[in-house]
Amino acid sequence: MASHPSAASGNSSAALTLAELREFASFPPGAQRYIKRALDIGLAREDAFKRWARNAEETASIRMHYLVYQDLKLLRGNVPDAPHEDGFEHFMALLVRLAAFDLAQGRIESFSTFRFLYERLLGADVRPWLPSAYCAAAALPQIQPDRRKILLQSISEAAATAPGWSLRAPVFFPEWVEWVSGDSAH
Repeated sequence: MASHPSAASGNSSAALTLAELREFASFPPGAQRYIKRALDIGLAREDAFKRWARNAEETASIRMHYLVYQDLKLLRGNVPDAPHEDGFEHFMALLVRLAAFDLAQGRIESFSTFRFLYERLLGADVRPWLPSAYCAAAALPQIQPDRRKILLQSISEAAATAPGWSLRAPVFFPEWVEWVSGDSAH
């Protein structure tokens, strides 16, 4: 019995969603929280002040996050097809600036965490540019030397030298989930 093409497509989509969910679950809790907050800010999903600010320090951090992420508007839809395309330098400068901001926050701990966030912020077509932006941002002096070493060692040779990248759009976009306490025996 042959399976229906849409059933195979549905199974493939479900498998990809599950793989992305598992990848996200493998990140440390602080990275998960930061990614969800960054997506709320970068994709204008929620009012990050109401959702994420627990004190004045976090309110100030979120305000800065909103300001820096204004550059996302300039990057979306303007991903160069090739390194020699007009605007390439401006695109990379903005991408490295954003990457440096996110890495300096101390919650993005690896290339895979960074890639996960930026694929969602900017789409699948940004993938070829992510290793360069990550390495450039991780090597900047504003990143502490010990942390710089950890960040740079987290990018695999395969990721840094990939001959090609998937154009498949990410499907899992993690969001805040309200904790619901069930009735338990006390």
